[in-house]
Amino acid sequence: MTIAPGLQLYSLREFPPLAARIAELSELGYRKVEPYGALMEDISGLAEAITAAGLSSPTAHIGIDRFRAGLDGILRIAETLRLETVVIPFLQPGDRPGDTPGWMRIGAELAGYATRLKSAGLSLAWHNHDFEMAQLPDGSRPMEHLLAASDDVLWECDVAWVTRGGEDPTEWIRRYGERIVATHVKDIDPDPDNGEDGWADVGHGMLDWRLIVPALKQAGTKHWIAEHDKPSDGLRFARRSLATMRSW
Repeated sequence: MTIAPGLQLYSLREFPPLAARIAELSELGYRKVEPYGALMEDISGLAEAITAAGLSSPTAHIGIDRFRAGLDGILRIAETLRLETVVIPFLQPGDRPGDTPGWMRIGAELAGYATRLKSAGLSLAWHNHDFEMAQLPDGSRPMEHLLAASDDVLWECDVAWVTRGGEDPTEWIRRYGERIVATHVKDIDPDPDNGEDGWADVGHGMLDWRLIVPALKQAGTKHWIAEHDKPSDGLRFARRSLATMRSW
């Protein structure tokens, strides 16, 4: 499998101007970028910067609040950015259910959005953090209920957050591989006080990519997206992570 490397633009939010950073990513050899919610305020400018750099944005993070406000806005964003998959990235703490019925309701909500996007030629995916891996009172886990709601609800697997949730990402990839449309290739520094919130450049942390990468390839994962939540040097992160991805 040939990997066309991508990068989540949230990683570069502290290193403006955005258009210059996107152009640098193209020069380094990235082929894709993944926009996030705050960038949707100037969707035309964002699309122009991505196109000018010769990149694509097949996936983007769009918050669930925008879905709840109406699907027309989501479809406009998707058309402007030429998206294939819309990814819901997060639930605020106050919105996270504490039991199985609550997560089943969230799953049903996602299934409804997925059906409507499918009719427009788009797919829906969920991006996990650690809280979807936490056991509920009945022993099940939120991520299980989100994916059980409908086969049309896909998964953007953030392997580092799965790990921080106390789970083995390889096992989850093997279990739900056919649902993984994209993955955040993200690494964890053994030193949580490293000044970068305990994250690391891809391939320079503690995750065992020798196991994770073959599992993702076997699953047929389409989009491989490097991410770091708080790099002190965005270009360093992009360059080193790209080198690691190319080695795969």
